[in-house]
Amino acid sequence: MKKVISIAMVFIMMLTMAACGKKDGEDNSLQYIKDKGTLVMGLDDSFPPMGFRDDADNIVGFDIDLAKAVCEKLGVELETQPIEWEAKEQELNTKNIDCIWNGFSVTPERLENLTMTKPYMENNISLVVTNSSDIVTFADMAGKNLAVQSGSSAEEALNDEANKDFKDSIGNVNGFGDYVTALMDLETGNSDAVLMDSVVANYMITDLGKDFKVLDETLVADEYAIGFRKGENALSDAVWNALKELKEDGTIAKISTEWFGSDITIIE
Repeated sequence: MKKVISIAMVFIMMLTMAACGKKDGEDNSLQYIKDKGTLVMGLDDSFPPMGFRDDADNIVGFDIDLAKAVCEKLGVELETQPIEWEAKEQELNTKNIDCIWNGFSVTPERLENLTMTKPYMENNISLVVTNSSDIVTFADMAGKNLAVQSGSSAEEALNDEANKDFKDSIGNVNGFGDYVTALMDLETGNSDAVLMDSVVANYMITDLGKDFKVLDETLVADEYAIGFRKGENALSDAVWNALKELKEDGTIAKISTEWFGSDITIIE
């Protein structure tokens, strides 16, 4: 009996010590990153120019360069982790990644379920068509085939009640794992347009020589931010403060100019 009681007492003491180690509601997110020495960035590695693989299969991009500069400020190493975009929140919540940072759009649902920084870049959700297409407005998509990336902000915008009339007018919606595949479907003529981020579309058109055009009309104005687990304000604030410092010292302007020809960020 004494042995049983002793084991029980030890168990109770262990629980008490664990409780004392972390107070209820305490935010250790920044210290967690510093203790392990890495920030694991979850991304779609086929999302140029924000994050993608170059000809040597290295993961590169504007967001990659930005994240590296932030990690240097925080004193940790950056690790890039390609993920299935539809499972991004699950990857974050299971701690397979520490943040979602890859042209990650701000939406009401994401603001409710995640902790997000302030926006650092503006974007539009627009239609991309071939140069020979007769589609010039959203109304011209009636009865036609639309390609989207599954789990993307473009898909969320399409499913929003405010855009119900447009969605109902479409003949068929084709979902793809990434925008590269969606645009290939556009090239083959299976889809008549791709609903996507204008930042990505314009990069592909300009730098990759794609025979596409972005319509002037937009479905929704968009902004990019960085997503963290809900309640991880310490880490989110540290990353945002690092971005502000990088803006002030000219680093962000240099990175943005290398990728876009000018500083198109909106960090103040």
